[in-house]
Amino acid sequence: MAKNSDFGAFMEKFTLLPPKTSSPQQLPLSGLTFAVKDIFDVKGYVTGFGNPDWARTHNAAVSTAPAVLAVLNGGATCVGKTVMDEMAYSINGENEHYGTPTNPCAPDRVPGGSSSGSAVAVAAELVDFSLGTDTGGSTRVPASYCAIFGFRPSHAVVSTTGVIPMAQSFDTVGWFARDPVILNKVGRVLLQLPYVEPVQPRHVVIPNDCFQLLSILSDRLAQIIIESVEKLYGSQVVKHVNLGDYVSERVPSLEHFIDESNRHQEYIPSLIALSSAMRCLQRYEFKTNHGKWVTTVKPNLGPGISERVLEAINSTDEHIDTCHLVKTELRTALNSLLEEFGILAIPTVPGPPPKLRTQVSLLETFRARAFSLLSIAGVSGFCQVNIPLGMYDGFPISISLIAKHGADAFLLNIAETLYINLKQQVEVAEKHRY
Repeated sequence: MAKNSDFGAFMEKFTLLPPKTSSPQQLPLSGLTFAVKDIFDVKGYVTGFGNPDWARTHNAAVSTAPAVLAVLNGGATCVGKTVMDEMAYSINGENEHYGTPTNPCAPDRVPGGSSSGSAVAVAAELVDFSLGTDTGGSTRVPASYCAIFGFRPSHAVVSTTGVIPMAQSFDTVGWFARDPVILNKVGRVLLQLPYVEPVQPRHVVIPNDCFQLLSILSDRLAQIIIESVEKLYGSQVVKHVNLGDYVSERVPSLEHFIDESNRHQEYIPSLIALSSAMRCLQRYEFKTNHGKWVTTVKPNLGPGISERVLEAINSTDEHIDTCHLVKTELRTALNSLLEEFGILAIPTVPGPPPKLRTQVSLLETFRARAFSLLSIAGVSGFCQVNIPLGMYDGFPISISLIAKHGADAFLLNIAETLYINLKQQVEVAEKHRY
């Protein structure tokens, strides 16, 4: 298939129809199409995990992942499997073997990974929604880069059975949509939730230090959120915090991961430490899951991926208990910060998507900042939604909202309510530039 016909998003195309029913129009996802990342089992197809050697050494799946079955049973039609980063070990979206899906809103930039094809399929309007996964940021990052909605649910609330594990302490099933209403519908099916009336947030927390990590719109983006929230809910719900200081004070186990060289303006030291703890545990769990296969098969892995996999294979169980303690302490700290019906608003990523084929070494500062933001929900297990805000200077911009574990329905409703207002504020900001 020519790459330009599907933006390089698909590994293979096929059709899985929803079960026959006497009243299909009553199903919540009736008439919608979706695609799945090549990390989900689909009966009769090899789950490729982004790498030809993996596909070559594994048999076809004997059953379909429950998450895929859930949206099929909800009335949606699956149209194929999508390209992903090898072994889900990147946030770039570039695949050396199968090609890099083309970012529809910034073709010279990476689409984001590891759920790159799933995000591109939605952004290019090839499907109505898609399924991906999010361990370190693999739904949130491509959603941000491709200017679409992406949802990382609370950890362990959507079944990951039939999904190749990357690191179980962080693995989640995520999903993408162009429309917050469809995002919400898919969420209710996957989360097995009835419709609930939207609840007004008690407070929206703005961490000023996180917004200072942005390379564009650092001052304006926080203000856009504040103005939107105040217009909808009143100024009394807005709270400001220095999240780095808050985390540093309330997550004492992070001291094991603090790197004194990161104490300068480019970084937030406690959040860099948080991402170090996350990646430490991620490496160890990846090794436990796939170390034997990697050392036996010696797969051909692309640049960046091969170095990361080697680092994981050489990792030890040192600090693993401390990593789990960090997770517990962070969840307690953020529960206290957000309380019931609180929202934390942060940048999803620190800037525009990097250019295609940028040298790995040149991305170090960007990746460090990105993971410091991504690790907040990743380590706490909280739910997070990426909300696209359109384009600014030719680049996609977005923000994220985070809510406590189990508040997924509340967060999906807030995203739907806030979206239109946020877009309007961005348009006003764009006009005032000229």
